[in-house]
Amino acid sequence: MKALIVYESLYGNTAKIAEAIARSLGEHGLEVDVRPVTEVPAAGTAQVDMLVVGGPTHAHGISRASTRAVGAGDEKNAFPDPTVDPGLREWLDALPDGAGRLAAAFDTRFDRSVVLTGSAAKGIARRLEHQGFRLVVTYQSFFVTNENRLVEGQVEHAAAWGAELAEHAVQTSTR
Repeated sequence: MKALIVYESLYGNTAKIAEAIARSLGEHGLEVDVRPVTEVPAAGTAQVDMLVVGGPTHAHGISRASTRAVGAGDEKNAFPDPTVDPGLREWLDALPDGAGRLAAAFDTRFDRSVVLTGSAAKGIARRLEHQGFRLVVTYQSFFVTNENRLVEGQVEHAAAWGAELAEHAVQTSTR
C-alpha cells in the first residue's frame, strides 16, 4: 500500500509530527512519501492508496494566507522553511476526486480545549470527505505549548497514531 503524507508547517512542529507518522507507517509495511504541501501538486495525489494530510490550527481552523504570513514572519520562529503559499486550504480545494481512496487528517494546536482552540484537522477531514476520500480513522490533534514547541511525548503519540492508522488502512483495504 502506497501512502502520501502532505503537511503544512510554520514552526516545524507539524513537520516533525508528519515525519513521525511516516516512520511508523513505514515500519508497518507501507510505502510512504512525506512532503510539504508546497512540493506536491494536488493532481499528484491520484496515484496513492492513502492520503494523510496535516496542518497547524490557526484562528480555530485551517490556516489562511494572512495567518501563515504572521507565523512565517514571527521573529521567534526558527523553522527555516515555513509554509507560505500555497497552503492546505487552497491545496485541498484543488484535489482531484478521491474515488473512495483512504485518507486521514491531523493537526497541531495549543494544548487546550478544542472549544477554545478549534481544530484544523476537523476541517481537513471534512474537505477530504467532500473530495470523495474515505477516512480510515478519526482525525487526530497533537499539542504545542504557548511557545510553539511540541508538548513532550507528542512525537511518540504520532508514532502510535501512525501504527493505528496502518492497521486500519490494511484492514480496510482488504475488505
